Amino acid sequence: MHRPLAALTLGLAALLPLRAQEPTAEMAAAAKAWLAALTPAQRAQATFDFKHDERLNWHFIPRERKGLSWGELSPAQQHLAHALLATSLGHRGLVKASTIMSLETVLREIEKGSGPVRDPVRYYFTVFGEPAPAGTWGWRLEGHHLAINFTIVKGHVAGTPSFLGANPATVKDGPLRGLRALGPEEDLARALVQSLSPEQRRVAVIADQAPADIFTAAEKKVGPLEDKGIRAGDLTEPQQQQLRALIEEYVRRLRPELAEAEIRAIAAAGPENIRFAWMGGLEPGEGHYYRVQGATFLLEYDNVQNNNNHIHAVWRSFDGDFGEDLLRKHYAEHPH
Repeated sequence: MHRPLAALTLGLAALLPLRAQEPTAEMAAAAKAWLAALTPAQRAQATFDFKHDERLNWHFIPRERKGLSWGELSPAQQHLAHALLATSLGHRGLVKASTIMSLETVLREIEKGSGPVRDPVRYYFTVFGEPAPAGTWGWRLEGHHLAINFTIVKGHVAGTPSFLGANPATVKDGPLRGLRALGPEEDLARALVQSLSPEQRRVAVIADQAPADIFTAAEKKVGPLEDKGIRAGDLTEPQQQQLRALIEEYVRRLRPELAEAEIRAIAAAGPENIRFAWMGGLEPGEGHYYRVQGATFLLEYDNVQNNNNHIHAVWRSFDGDFGEDLLRKHYAEHPH
């Protein structure tokens, strides 16, 4: 056993107080401004009741979605939609989301019409309920390889499920050659697994072959996967720092106040029980999978499709996806 989780615990715990109010006010104002700029027909297309089943109907494959697509918006409406996105994601998340959308043009050129419709404007905004800083509502941006879900309950925010994908993971040809939308998600995890001693690696690498995809797919609710992999408490301090950086790469998709709150919640749940598990090859270009699982959350990643050049990377909360924990607490305190 290595020294207590100093690197991981200090990094996760020494943060801001949980769930500030300001983000909810900004999100509500931005959502209301965007909705006000829509025509009545557009608004009807873009909005659902908060309790509608559509709020949980998420996915990341190329398929028809509900909501109002970026391509159906005027330039002024697009600016307001982007403002809503900017109230919820941090700089890191905005860059990743925009880059993922741009990969649709790359796929269009690669497939030359032989695959699904590839279009960087086929990403859909949807609002659930009536936006208000202290209200109960939500919103979603969804399209191929991008599913961003926010639920707001009485001043508190849930930002999962949060899915990002990249195909190609590394652009091989053309004007965007070398572009990697999710490079840190791959590099940080590989650096961690390659830093492990032979004894550590025997625990962390749970299979020589990577699975065909992430295990949780686009399920509406998920629970913990098998309790396998190496515990954070069995990592050295530098390795704990690497693990913390990997966790933050996912969580800091959100704006800083929300990300700090989520990281603090992870720390409060016990970082010593976080496990890192790897499957597949250890070298770049080889099919691989990993997950980071704690008491309350799961990060799941794979890169096996399209000759190991196609990434899926999801962040899930066992009790908090779609604000389930916030809603449960609210209904317990305020019976409906």
